[in-house]
Amino acid sequence: MQGAMLRHQQPATGRSKPVPRGASRMVAKEPLSARLPKANFSIFKRLIWPVLLVAAAFGAYEGAQRLMPYADRPITKIAVQGDLSYISQQAVQQRIAPYVAASFFTVDLASMRAELEKMPWIAHAEVRRVWPDEVVIRLEEQLPVARWGEEALLNNQGQAFTPRELANYEHLPQLFGPQRAQQQVMQQYQVLSQMLRPMGFSIARLELRERGSWFLTTGAGSAGAGIELLLGRDHLVEKMRRFIAIYDKTLKEQITNIARIDLRYANGLAVGWREPIAPTTAQPAVAKN
Repeated sequence: MQGAMLRHQQPATGRSKPVPRGASRMVAKEPLSARLPKANFSIFKRLIWPVLLVAAAFGAYEGAQRLMPYADRPITKIAVQGDLSYISQQAVQQRIAPYVAASFFTVDLASMRAELEKMPWIAHAEVRRVWPDEVVIRLEEQLPVARWGEEALLNNQGQAFTPRELANYEHLPQLFGPQRAQQQVMQQYQVLSQMLRPMGFSIARLELRERGSWFLTTGAGSAGAGIELLLGRDHLVEKMRRFIAIYDKTLKEQITNIARIDLRYANGLAVGWREPIAPTTAQPAVAKN
């Protein structure tokens, strides 16, 4: 008879004991700070920045007002810059004298610039402050290129200005035309003058008449006495090229005898000759007793 064998079983390691029925697990309590509602500071942040900016601006304004009497000084220096040939620094100083009586921060730079540009010889003016008590003025003068009619001058942009001493500029070429055509006449003058210069001609007079016809008179020079060119209404450059070509071939030797050249023809030109100067007859000597 085999006896029953009893085995002692060791509990399995790594296994937890079964929880008895009816038992409850222990749960760790959350801290009070986690269970309470968190404060919302977003509204406070949105409000604090505008308040800080207003406070900073107010402080800066108050500081500027307190420091202004110490920083704002009278104007004691006026510097005039630019190549001045037609106006003097003394004339500029006199023109702006009413404005520089103000202080450094209160001086009206825009009005000073406008006043300077009213002077006939000033084409452009720049005015700026330089700390602590200086105003710097930079001037650009007009560049007279021609006379406009009898009462004004033209600059290189075709803009008219009227200085007092017009009699000093009678050596400049004289341009005529409607008031609306100042720039057009100046541009045409520059083109034609450039074409005539290699031939030894200069332009003494250029006129645009109301009906649109152009008339040019050359100045006396190395090519002889001045001659009149009738150019018509259009195609001025083509007509001038035709004149240059015929001049080199035929007219150059006779230029001193030519009074005018009519270029209003389609394929040619007409020459008007100078009248010969009659020789003066010598008066017979009268014998006196």
